[in-house]
Amino acid sequence: MPNTRTRLTALVAVVGVAALALTGCGAGTRTGNANSTSVACDVTAPSEPLTVNVLAYNSSAIDPYTDTMATSCSHDGVTVKHDPIDFGGQVTKTTATLSAPTGTYDIVETYSYVIPSLASTEKLQPLDDLYAKYKDQYKLGDLSPSMLQGMSYDGKLYALPMQAQMFVMAYRSDVFSELGLAVPTTFDEMTAAAEKIKAAGLMQYPIALPWLATADITTGFQAAMNSLDADFVDDSGAVTIESDAGEKALNAMLALKPYMDPQVTTFDQPKVQQQLYNGTAAMAIMFSGRMTDLTKPENTSLSDSFAFAAPPKVSADATYTYDRLSIDGWSIPFNTSIDHDLLFTLMAASVSEDASKASVPAAYPAREGLVTESNTPYGKAANESIASAMPTVVSPHLADITNAITPVLAKVINGELSVSDGLAQMQSLGEQIVG
Repeated sequence: MPNTRTRLTALVAVVGVAALALTGCGAGTRTGNANSTSVACDVTAPSEPLTVNVLAYNSSAIDPYTDTMATSCSHDGVTVKHDPIDFGGQVTKTTATLSAPTGTYDIVETYSYVIPSLASTEKLQPLDDLYAKYKDQYKLGDLSPSMLQGMSYDGKLYALPMQAQMFVMAYRSDVFSELGLAVPTTFDEMTAAAEKIKAAGLMQYPIALPWLATADITTGFQAAMNSLDADFVDDSGAVTIESDAGEKALNAMLALKPYMDPQVTTFDQPKVQQQLYNGTAAMAIMFSGRMTDLTKPENTSLSDSFAFAAPPKVSADATYTYDRLSIDGWSIPFNTSIDHDLLFTLMAASVSEDASKASVPAAYPAREGLVTESNTPYGKAANESIASAMPTVVSPHLADITNAITPVLAKVINGELSVSDGLAQMQSLGEQIVG
């Protein structure tokens, strides 16, 4: 919520702004995802041919929905176009398109993390009436109530949930078996396992986390605070970074660093995947959308060696796991000129029952009960992760705060700033945003 999107932290840039511009050539999608399918998409032919531009970043968890929409709904004078783009590019283009009176994109992928910010600034179209109109036709009542709630703000629905991603731990089952290691349930157990792996001469840096200094690192800090039943703000809206939980979270992160690549603050999720592919790391925590890639022989010769578990807690007495839940969904930007009914039809078709089933195991669909231990390698871990995550704090300020504190946090993790000074600076920045 990605970054990463990590998805989440990087998308902070869209808060309060919005809008984009992407032209590109060719109709439909160019990702060719194996988990997409053909579904009924009852598009009413427009009076003149039109092109629907869809903005969504590419990943194995998102492409099934984008491809299904593009291939199933491009007919009767409607052409759905989606061009490949990475998460950073999507952030930039979303910011651009929502900032202008007239946008370039007609359907925009959004996340639960930024819904409060974009909704409170009226950058997205409320979908309640359209949801009610098409609920029966597309069986939208089977969508998870909690995910629908996660895409809502102030009692209104602003995105149709597509799929969710949560933190999952991937680990080398062969290495753990060889050394007789138990799956870590706390950060202390992670470092103890890492120490034994190092001592055995198997790996120099056994732990891999996406702590990119410009994005993912703030998601990691938030996940650590969440484990301790806290966030950057509390339910009343007060900033709570300079707190006991904030201090414990930062120190817990720093305790992992000796067992991580020295360049960890340059690593996003794809780079962490690469560490696992190459056999240079034995444990990693990422969003679940990255897990299926680890099981594909075409990606790594170690594909049979990975196992999955819910993420650990920051400490044995922590309330929740080191976790973040990000819900992805389709939104209609306020500035599209295309009929909202038509756009909602495309969105609903892409998350239909058949489309959602086809997306498994690459994705964790918003429709309840589709992911199980038997049909998804990381299914049990994902379900346990959701159950052990801290409930989301809803605030229109969270994304802006995340964006503001990222450079300071990076200095703390890189040893350029003390924990106490870093917490004080981040608290001050947060209070300036909340006002």
